[in-house]
Amino acid sequence: MNAITVFNQKWNPFKEMEEMQNRLNHYLGKGSLTRNSQEEPAASELWTPLVDVSEDNKEYLIKVELPEINKSDIAVRVEKGVLSITGERKFQKEGKGKKYHRVERSYGHFTRNFTLPEDVDPDKVKADFKAGVLELRLYKAEKAKSKEIEVKVA
Repeated sequence: MNAITVFNQKWNPFKEMEEMQNRLNHYLGKGSLTRNSQEEPAASELWTPLVDVSEDNKEYLIKVELPEINKSDIAVRVEKGVLSITGERKFQKEGKGKKYHRVERSYGHFTRNFTLPEDVDPDKVKADFKAGVLELRLYKAEKAKSKEIEVKVA
C-alpha cells in the first residue's frame, strides 16, 4: 500500500512535497508552476534547458535539450568571448474550455551563457538543430606551431 491512513484520510507524500515546493517557490518569489486548473499554466521565470558539454582534441560539443521549440524561436550569438543561447518555449492553447490538472513543464524565455575557452576559434562555431536538440560545435583554433630557429655564431 502506497498511502498511509491517518485519521481516516489517506496521506499522499507526493502531494505534500508538491505543496511544500509551491510554498518555497512563493517565499523565494518564483511563484507556483500551476494555477487554478481552469487557467493556463504560469510561465516559470527560471527555466533553464539541460545541457551536456564534451570535448575532444578538435572541438567542444554543447548539446542543449529544447523540446517543442521551433528553430525560429532560438538565437545563438558569440560576442566578447561569450556564447549566448536564448529562446522561448511557448504555451500552446488547444481549445476553449480545456482544464489542466497538472502542468510541470516550464514555458517562457530562457538564456544560457558560456564563457568560451581560450582555445576556441569564435569564427568557427557551428549550430545544428534536430529532434529537439541544439548541437553547437566550437572548433579549437589551430595552435601556432613552434618553429626552431637556428642561431648562427658570428
